Amino acid sequence: MSHPYWVAFWSIVYKEVKRFLRIWPQTLLPPAITMVLYFVIFGNLIGSRIGEMDGFDYMQFIVPGLIMMSVITNAYGNVSSSFFSNKFQRSIEELLVAPVPNWIILAGFVIGGVARGLACGLIVTALSLWFTDLHVHNIWVTLSVILLTAIVFATAGLINAIFATKFDDVTIVPTFILTPLTYLGGVFYSVSLLPELWQWVSKLNPILYMVNTFRYGIIGITDIPVGIAYIMLAIFVLVLGGWALHLLNTAKGLRS
Repeated sequence: MSHPYWVAFWSIVYKEVKRFLRIWPQTLLPPAITMVLYFVIFGNLIGSRIGEMDGFDYMQFIVPGLIMMSVITNAYGNVSSSFFSNKFQRSIEELLVAPVPNWIILAGFVIGGVARGLACGLIVTALSLWFTDLHVHNIWVTLSVILLTAIVFATAGLINAIFATKFDDVTIVPTFILTPLTYLGGVFYSVSLLPELWQWVSKLNPILYMVNTFRYGIIGITDIPVGIAYIMLAIFVLVLGGWALHLLNTAKGLRS
């Protein structure tokens, strides 16, 4: 990649990171407050009645899922809102006509979303240490799965923004698809507790694979084979990345 491409890439990343840091009371503080409430209500109050889950204290069991939930929602939300704002203001047209490949634009926005997702995940992890002890079982699985997950949902957020025609469209997918899938993705329970039929239904939820693999990286237990989870993550990265790049190349709905 030649020098001008690097400049374009890092300029987009810098703009995206500066954007969410500048408005941190809206981007970083709410996830922290929300997760503290989850820790108090589900971890302490309800967890004390539930007891152990798969041999671990309930708080230890749900922390990986809550960290992953924060990463997913914030990586997705950052790119969908930022890219749609650029699209709404017509500034995205300047990027599309610039002598820069569209994959640079895609990579810049996605990395910006990944940065916010990981920042929120780090904040939630730090807060969780006030409520429980975390001992990472496999650091490489932990880092790789959270990075791949952030890339997947940041890319999905960009696709959502491309198709959106008004600001309300940006919130439809997170509200009616992303949130239900996240809550049903094994964050608060082990899939092994479900009847066999619902276990199979749950396995159609891609977030289940991400949450369980991240939980394996943290505390060493999972309901899903780790290898299968990585294969699914790789497929999602390639398919969503290719789709997003195709949409940028065709510029459908992006140019007046």
